Amino acid sequence: MEQAEKIQILQDLIRLHTVNGNEIIVAQYLQKLLAQHGIEAAVDEFGDKRANLQAAIGQTTDPAKVLVLTGHQDTVTVGDPADWEHDPFGAEIVGDKLYGRGASDMKSGLAAAAITLIELKEQGVELNGSLRLVATAGEEYGTPGAYRLNEQHAIDDATAMVVCEPTDGQIIYAHSGSFNYRITSTGKAAHSSTPSRGINAIAGLVNYINLEQDLFADAPTDEYLGDVQHSVTVIKGGDQVNTIPDQAELLGNIRPTYAFNNQQVIDRLETTLAKLNQEHAAQLKLEIIHNFEPVETKKDNEFVKLAQQAALNNFQDRQVELQTMNGATDASVFIKNNHQLPTVILGADNSQTDHQLNEYTTVSCYLELINVYQELVKEYLK
Repeated sequence: MEQAEKIQILQDLIRLHTVNGNEIIVAQYLQKLLAQHGIEAAVDEFGDKRANLQAAIGQTTDPAKVLVLTGHQDTVTVGDPADWEHDPFGAEIVGDKLYGRGASDMKSGLAAAAITLIELKEQGVELNGSLRLVATAGEEYGTPGAYRLNEQHAIDDATAMVVCEPTDGQIIYAHSGSFNYRITSTGKAAHSSTPSRGINAIAGLVNYINLEQDLFADAPTDEYLGDVQHSVTVIKGGDQVNTIPDQAELLGNIRPTYAFNNQQVIDRLETTLAKLNQEHAAQLKLEIIHNFEPVETKKDNEFVKLAQQAALNNFQDRQVELQTMNGATDASVFIKNNHQLPTVILGADNSQTDHQLNEYTTVSCYLELINVYQELVKEYLK
């Protein structure tokens, strides 16, 4: 495939509007692209223009090894397009930078993965196993695509996985989980002139917040992911200044680790709320919104080493390091069915512009990433 065509594929994907949905248009584009090169892809549409895509080359029946390249098709919102210096859906190239929503997060990785299948097939590379492309819907909020694939047991047989999220060419071998929750406080309404007749639901939340800072202080530090991170991020309560509120709620986010996992987080929250409900009149209830698990592969794992060597061999302008991160990916869902799956996150520039105005990737890194993926595939499935 010519270099100009590789760049055009990425530009085409960026120009497809998939803000928090509408992934069907990306899935259909990739299906058509792959078909033009003799690769059959299955599109699974599941309502409201949501869709996953799967394609494979190599030994697709009973392979000893299954390497998955996965990425999501959706993007976050663009905000006010007038605030962008470059059209967020224009895929404009200035120097080495290619601008647009999804340029980094993560249509560059998705395009590179699709091109990897195409070029390896056209090169006639013999693969000792199966190379599978999995494109998902809704990673940016709720991961409905990944959960649907898990229900279908679509990658239960995977023996290694690359998540093509932007990492600036670095090898991410572990990332924390992401646990979003809501606590609802129920009290009793009363006129503010007689507050003793009511139960202030906001006060119930305050009781919890007073404990929040030290809630995970005794949690063990993870070897790779460090300490559990916890933040209360949204508080709502009351609707009239002269009325004691009978309802209030807060939202929080926790980043679990292997050393203190999601179930331990749930147990700690439930124990804390039970204690507060015994001690105070306002009653607190926990609701789990998202429950994404940490992903961790040992630094000395052979697959991690192969990924690092492929990156070292192909990226020309950077040092390649083994790193961790606190952000979650679809891998948090996929490992629920495949707990020991060796996983790396490896993608293009520029992770610092993800979810930002003027998001961009670099053309040079994108093109080199294709070579990285191809070398990794050849080495793993040789």
